[in-house]
Amino acid sequence: MFNLLLPIVMIAVLFMLFRSNKKRQEQAAQMRSAMEPGSGVRTIGGMYALVKAVNDETVELEIAPGVVTHYAKSAIAAVLDPQEYDGIINGRPEEDELGDDAPTEADQVEEEAGDAKPLSLDKDAPEGATGKGSADGEAAASK
Repeated sequence: MFNLLLPIVMIAVLFMLFRSNKKRQEQAAQMRSAMEPGSGVRTIGGMYALVKAVNDETVELEIAPGVVTHYAKSAIAAVLDPQEYDGIINGRPEEDELGDDAPTEADQVEEEAGDAKPLSLDKDAPEGATGKGSADGEAAASK
């Protein structure tokens, strides 16, 4: 019984692997067909660029103002929404669903950092003292 079940399970696993791989390939082909001049893209190397022209097998990408390069279509990892591309290139964060007045995580970290008190060196402390309030500084001050 076990000898018959093992090959059936192996075939089922292989079928699932091939099926998911085929779906992934179809999605990539569909994404690449959506490329048109003016679209923002990310290459498999992580470079962001603007599509200038789409050819049969290649894509012309503007990687800097006036600098156009040719890439294989298979080198495109993602076609980005115009807002997402603009946010990445120009450093503009995407808007929160809560609105502009809602504090972001970066605001909270900055606020917590502002509450922290920096260590200041005591000029009259001996060499072993690291700062006010430290164990070495208190021991040196009590001597």
